[in-house]
Amino acid sequence: MISAKCLIEKFDLELIAGEEGLDRPIHNTDISRPGLEMAGYFSHYAKDRIQILGTTELSFYNLLPEASKEGRMRSLCREETPAIIITRDLEPPEELIEAAKELNTPLFKSHDATTRLMGQLTTYLERRLARSTSLHGVLVDVYGVGVLITGDSGIGKSETALELVKRGHRLVADDNVEIRQITKDELIGKPPKIIEHLLEIRGLGIINVMTLFGAGSILTEKRIRLNIDLETWNENKLYDRIGLHEESLTILDTDITKKTIPVRPGRNVAVIIEVAAMNYRLNIMGINTAEEFNNRLNAEIMKNGNKNKERKK
Repeated sequence: MISAKCLIEKFDLELIAGEEGLDRPIHNTDISRPGLEMAGYFSHYAKDRIQILGTTELSFYNLLPEASKEGRMRSLCREETPAIIITRDLEPPEELIEAAKELNTPLFKSHDATTRLMGQLTTYLERRLARSTSLHGVLVDVYGVGVLITGDSGIGKSETALELVKRGHRLVADDNVEIRQITKDELIGKPPKIIEHLLEIRGLGIINVMTLFGAGSILTEKRIRLNIDLETWNENKLYDRIGLHEESLTILDTDITKKTIPVRPGRNVAVIIEVAAMNYRLNIMGINTAEEFNNRLNAEIMKNGNKNKERKK
């Protein structure tokens, strides 16, 4: 849970009033600048959002009749309001301080400009309040691509990750990957704290990757872009040999590219994953070798077909 108390150190805020409300939970990632509310329009007041008061809002407030000021400030301080922040080190109105004390609404002061603070707060809240899930698998950074390796237990996911780390790539999480959906198309994976930097290798046990290979061998989190699903080689299954067949894995409403890699003795899975990551980077740059080959093949077929027609004539 994230509360108003979490904002103090993160954004260097000064608490002015409302200390008893610091444990109020924050559920909404949106932030409001209550301009219309300063004018007295509270019909659609987003009371569950953090309220930001900057130069514009306070300048307008100072123009209000004295009889209206106390009521406006009390209307801002609701039980559901997680916090009110005054920016640019501006002095909060006395009416607001009194209302915050009486209604236990956390009132803070910030050194930052309004726009800057709102941007930082939005990014922070979107990450902390993002939808989340966890998956059984291994997350590795390969050539800058976050590769989620999945497959049945014992298929060799951790051993493949170890080989990738030895080849200079970075481990993010082994066995259990915590995934947050930052935006519709952005998934961030990280390890649970208890297994951070650790890798389980059957026969060896638990190893600390950072201790063995250095700080450059690990990452604390990584955006997931590619899924490599390992499965035991099935002689009766027809595997994609060209690359035209596109698969995807859906996690929290976000689709990521999926490649199914059959595993059997003699196949260097780590090298295959390296090539898959490089090929993915080419694809997002608009270079698709499979499509180019297919176009060449079709052109050759048409060319030979035309030659046969000419011979028959």
